[in-house]
Amino acid sequence: MNTFLLHLLPRQIHLIIFILVGSLLGYAAYSMKVLGLEACTLCITQQFFYCLIGVTAFIAFLHNPYPFFSQIYSVLISISSIVGIWISGRQVWLQGLPEDEVPLCGPPLEYIIDVFPFADVINALFMGDGNCAEIPWKFLGLSMAGWSLVWFLVIFLLSILAIKKSTSIFKTQQ
Repeated sequence: MNTFLLHLLPRQIHLIIFILVGSLLGYAAYSMKVLGLEACTLCITQQFFYCLIGVTAFIAFLHNPYPFFSQIYSVLISISSIVGIWISGRQVWLQGLPEDEVPLCGPPLEYIIDVFPFADVINALFMGDGNCAEIPWKFLGLSMAGWSLVWFLVIFLLSILAIKKSTSIFKTQQ
């Protein structure tokens, strides 16, 4: 592991996570507005969890809590990133399905929210549909969902590092 990361404090790790998430969300906005890509339901759900991680990391950075509360913030980031890993992993799985096994495309999310019950909206947000299997963009052989999976994993590892750092600080303060 890079020794630079080993010398960071939990607060600095939270700032790195916040900047990383801000960059990822900025690129998502760029890809929708400038490149004209449309976000599917799984993409929207991933963006929501990036926002949740970013807000949690920003609050943790500003709050600069005692180690116990720093661990709580880091655990919340870890849980959110695990959910993000699952969602982006599902989208990568959908994108890898043979064409005849891809689920049917569903209506737009706005329509689902307006017409369907809340349970169906949650199901659509977490399970996706045929729209989520499209691959309109690739970089270095990975789709946007693949890159999202990588970045959720990086955030998860950073949050685990922050938990370990908080634990070691907590032990030295006792």
